[in-house]
Amino acid sequence: MPIAFNRVYLESAGYFMPGEPVSNEAMDSYIAPLNRMSSRIKTRILAENGIKQRYYAIDPEGATVFTNAQLAANAIRDCLRRNDGDLADVSLLTSGSSGGDALMPGFANMIQGELAAHPMETLSVHGICAAGVSAIQTAAQGVEMGGHARALAVAAELPSRLFKRSRFAARGYDADFDAHFLRWMLSDGAGAVLLGQGGRPLPGASSGVRLRLKWVHQRSFSGDYPVCMQLGLSADRQKGHLDYPSWNEAEADGALSLRQDIRLLPHLFDIGIHEYAKLVRDGWLDPDQVDHFLCHYSSEKFIPVVEDLMEKAGLVIPRERWFSNLAWRGNTGAASILIMLAEFLETREVKPGEQIFCYIPESGRFMAAYMLLEAEAVQGATVAVSAGATPTAKGHEDAHSADADAIAPPHDPDMAPQGLGQLLTELAAIWHDYRSRVWRTPVVRRLRNRQFQTADYLNWMENWIPQVREGSKWMREGAASLTEQYQPLAALIDMHAGEEQNDFQILFQDYRTAGGTIDNIDLLRRNPGGEALNAYLHSLAATRDPIGLLGAIYIIEGTGQRIVPALLPLLKASLKLPPDAFRFLEYHGHNDENHLARWLTAVELALDCDEDGRAERRIVDTARRTAALYLMQFHHVMEDDAT
Repeated sequence: MPIAFNRVYLESAGYFMPGEPVSNEAMDSYIAPLNRMSSRIKTRILAENGIKQRYYAIDPEGATVFTNAQLAANAIRDCLRRNDGDLADVSLLTSGSSGGDALMPGFANMIQGELAAHPMETLSVHGICAAGVSAIQTAAQGVEMGGHARALAVAAELPSRLFKRSRFAARGYDADFDAHFLRWMLSDGAGAVLLGQGGRPLPGASSGVRLRLKWVHQRSFSGDYPVCMQLGLSADRQKGHLDYPSWNEAEADGALSLRQDIRLLPHLFDIGIHEYAKLVRDGWLDPDQVDHFLCHYSSEKFIPVVEDLMEKAGLVIPRERWFSNLAWRGNTGAASILIMLAEFLETREVKPGEQIFCYIPESGRFMAAYMLLEAEAVQGATVAVSAGATPTAKGHEDAHSADADAIAPPHDPDMAPQGLGQLLTELAAIWHDYRSRVWRTPVVRRLRNRQFQTADYLNWMENWIPQVREGSKWMREGAASLTEQYQPLAALIDMHAGEEQNDFQILFQDYRTAGGTIDNIDLLRRNPGGEALNAYLHSLAATRDPIGLLGAIYIIEGTGQRIVPALLPLLKASLKLPPDAFRFLEYHGHNDENHLARWLTAVELALDCDEDGRAERRIVDTARRTAALYLMQFHHVMEDDAT
């Protein structure tokens, strides 16, 4: 039975095709015929499939120009641009593809990383042509259930990397017909849709209407038929690529060749039309009410096959209502229906009451997928997004992911001493937001992308050293501003300031060891973010009973104990520097845990001494402001790269 939706709208759709279109003649520059048999196969297949041009994300030498994640990210940017969407409003990202750029992690996570997107829920669907529909269905369910105000579904394919001459040349050009066939059928591209509850009017030709997703239906028949299209199995489907002694042997035996058994394909359309007839019989669809039919087929050869089967079922949709961009966009697998839908909405006007019916057969081991959308008139301005679906500030990240383990909140609220649970929960929410924003600053992004250079490290330290130098000063000023009731706390802060008062000298020596040319520490200057943070902390320290400084210490010590250790391995891997160029970072990674344990004791002392009940709120407020200012310091390390 289809999954029905009552409040899910397609707010925008976009796509991305890499490079310039490649004509049938120009294909030889990318995936040239390798022998006489290959040339004959090319001529036959191109005569049947109706494709006149396609797009490749590789260059004629076979080098990758765009990764699959980059294709997907560009499609998402196009989708958001078309309707002034903001990635920050999206809390769910789903992806569909036959394969990303890596075997793991999941493709959606790699796309999120490519976008440097904020924390959100993700789901990666691994499949073939219907995987894009699966991504849409999951995103729609998240919106329908109220868990997400807006969700993105994206599908991207990059099969050209499998077809380049070098892969086939390695086997002596002896690939069988099943392996040659798809080289002339598939191409690269990505499409994305933005779903939401608000029902923004569609941009472009159909402005003034909104498009509601009525239902999605998918059904797999993998238990009824053998494998038709596959990658990773031997030619006889009896052996997987990981079962070989090595990948070299799997490659040599053809287990890493993408194959299609075209003898099975007629069965695919037969089951697809039978499922379509069932949808009509059960009242989910009326062919007479379908105004636009978007049918994904790999070859124009199958158009009369589909028409004939529909006619026999008495459920014909007239050809003038069909839309396909196969001829000029090519067959992009899971991305095809999203690209088709985006281009249809870009070039055709949809009127209120019109229905768009999508049919997507998948030949992997036979699936059939369907979607029905209906246009509605929009009265007045865009309907507001449901506030109830706005994600919480803390977010819900996977606590067992590698990044989360390294940069989780400095103190787990679930392990809080008695009476501190609420405070640590609020601080953890601030930490999650701060850490996420730091992780996406230009300096950290460059480091994570392995583009960090020694000059970047030196610049960072030149900004950072004078800020570290001030740490013990504002702590001592704050301790001196505590009145009699907080004297036990003042003694603890004084002790901590004493331990850290010479840390800046270690960092300065690291700077000199790494090649820093400024030999007088007094000549170093904080960047604007560091200046703002320093001024704020000194000013606060001079006030009466500045208990809020404990919130500042939470962020600053937490950065040293959580974020710095996660960045240190990346620094060492990126920079050819001696080990003693990282002494300060090593020291804080090992010792700030003890400092944070002392911080917890300080908080307990502060709350015990608190007479007006305002200490917790002051700690939380100061932590939030300190996080914002420390983030500003990170941004100004590479101000020219900030976006």
